[in-house]
Amino acid sequence: MTIWEGIKDSFKKGSPLIKLIYVNVGVWLAVNIAYIFLFLFSVPDPSGKILVWLGIPAYLPSLLTHPWTVFTYMFTHQGFLHILFNLLWLYWFGIIFLQYFDTKKLVGVYLLGGVSGALLYILVFNLFPAFHQVLPYSMAIGASASIMAIIIATAFYVPDYTVYIFLIGPVKIKWVALVAFILTTLVDFPTNAGGKLAHLGGALYGYFFTVQYRRGKDITRSFNRMLDTFFSWFKPRRKTLHVNYRRPVDDLEYNRQKAEEQKEIDRILDKISKGGYDSLTKKEKETLFRMSNKH
Repeated sequence: MTIWEGIKDSFKKGSPLIKLIYVNVGVWLAVNIAYIFLFLFSVPDPSGKILVWLGIPAYLPSLLTHPWTVFTYMFTHQGFLHILFNLLWLYWFGIIFLQYFDTKKLVGVYLLGGVSGALLYILVFNLFPAFHQVLPYSMAIGASASIMAIIIATAFYVPDYTVYIFLIGPVKIKWVALVAFILTTLVDFPTNAGGKLAHLGGALYGYFFTVQYRRGKDITRSFNRMLDTFFSWFKPRRKTLHVNYRRPVDDLEYNRQKAEEQKEIDRILDKISKGGYDSLTKKEKETLFRMSNKH
């Protein structure tokens, strides 16, 4: 098995958590390979030309012409450390999340947490005067909002779950989530306001998911059904097996049919004894073959 075949097999058989990681890595590789080709062909400002099609803009006219970026931005990274730490957080908390929720809820929280982060980022940038000058040029990328939704959902559902941190020891997950939220969302807010607003939106969705789930409501259910319907359009249709059922016969009819079949076999065998196998017609040969298989 080649490396590429191994990767495809791993993706096909992997859990949705592994597939989310693969998609993020795949997009990151594609973007960086595209950078190389654009650089080799002397295309100016290659990063901007690529990311404008994947990152989500805060400027509403730009968003209207690039609506798919509401989803593509949460799989797009630029720097290596950016994707590395995001995927480590996704894997660590994704494993814990899946101990209490199924894989569809993981995908639902990831995607809807990312959408919530995007909406809060767009809303704040369009409402507050602090962002008016940079609004036409602002763009967000990264899975942080989606991952923050998973972190907060997990921490609020099992706050006393204990993890072991190197050089620190056992720590309850609620404190890990709190530190992650403060460092990535509140500290030095003006430096990366768009990203931090997206983190906050993702965190709010994760909290809302857990609150509603404790009340017996899965707020990802309708969205997951929509995803199932969408992806079913691309699945190959299974061939329908048509089975013809023969009407059952009674004992008298069955014995009559068997007697006729035996009579036909005796006639063919008698012909073979007189003229050999080659004296049979094609139909007689087929009949003999069919009867011998049945018996």
